[in-house]
Amino acid sequence: MNGLINYVSCGVLWLGLTVRAPDLVRHWRDPILRAVCAVMALAGLCFLLGAPPTVGAINRVSGIPNLAAPLTYAAITAYSAMSLVLIVFWKGGPDIRRIARLLMSGYCVVLVLVAALFTLGDAPAERRTDFDTYYATTPFISEMIVLYLLAHLTAVVTTALWSLRWARDVHGRLRTGLLIMGAGTVLGAGYSVSKLTAVVARWCGPDWSALGTEVSPGLAGLSALLTVTGILVPWAGPGLTAGLRSWRAFVRLAPLERELEPVLARRNLRLPRPRSSAPGTLLMWRQTSIHNALSYLDAQFDRTLYDRAHDAALHATGDRWEAEAAGWAAVIAEAVRAECDGQHAPGPPAAGPGLPAPDAAALVRIAEALSTSSPAADTAVRPGPTARGAV
Repeated sequence: MNGLINYVSCGVLWLGLTVRAPDLVRHWRDPILRAVCAVMALAGLCFLLGAPPTVGAINRVSGIPNLAAPLTYAAITAYSAMSLVLIVFWKGGPDIRRIARLLMSGYCVVLVLVAALFTLGDAPAERRTDFDTYYATTPFISEMIVLYLLAHLTAVVTTALWSLRWARDVHGRLRTGLLIMGAGTVLGAGYSVSKLTAVVARWCGPDWSALGTEVSPGLAGLSALLTVTGILVPWAGPGLTAGLRSWRAFVRLAPLERELEPVLARRNLRLPRPRSSAPGTLLMWRQTSIHNALSYLDAQFDRTLYDRAHDAALHATGDRWEAEAAGWAAVIAEAVRAECDGQHAPGPPAAGPGLPAPDAAALVRIAEALSTSSPAADTAVRPGPTARGAV
């Protein structure tokens, strides 16, 4: 498990970044999209650099015992700064670009100082997990540690205040995202506070290194997870909502497709299943198959049977949409039975004027009517011979 959680977290973040890479290429000039992708990339980098195996590999390859420490601190500082910049662009305003430039310039100075202080200091003994507390009293190294922690703490506290304050003035997915992001940055503040507490304790004598090696990593991981989730909720929410809606419709149409299966199979009316598993693509494939079967059976739909089932359901439920679905369920079931019995013969409608093709919402209601026993429809089908019998 040594470093496994770090690598899994990094992989998930970078997988999400890979999915959004085409959007970034197409809309490179969008500052919000650039900031979102930068936050995801840097959050993944923080997890990658913070894993003990990665720390050891960097130190070994570079030949510098603790080079991984300033690199990790730089990634954490850059991630904090980009989260703050994202909030600035998200909120908007007349001076957002100037404020964003000032923030990035200030944190670039912090990055330069971190590198300079590490170069001036002396940290010969490799420490993969407790570098902060082990070198808390070493000249220049201790200043570097305090500098990055204060920079991180400033960024997360400011981000939390801005997020939670702005959340009071907005609604919907944006409010949800801001609240989640605010909670994540509050936990991020806990990371800095626990590290600083361990460092100050080291100055005073007690050894509280467990705060830095056991408490702060958990806070950092949960903070990054919540912060990135909060960022993605308003940004990716519409796409996720549309995907869930398409998947739900795809599943709900299954009973109707099963009812039409004999026609689809016998007449080879179903299109090949798409390679893509995207909900919207699967929904379109199922809808197309259903429409192909309904078009084939169209001339055999019995308007008299439809009216009888419709009226019976309307009398029983008082719901015109449910009555319409019951009517369609009755005529579809009857047409499929006739097809299976070899009675299908393309020609004029069996009785009465043709039925208008059902829309997407009606198809779902028809599928639901077919998936449940409809006494009204059954009663409508049972009495005497229908016009179907005369065909």
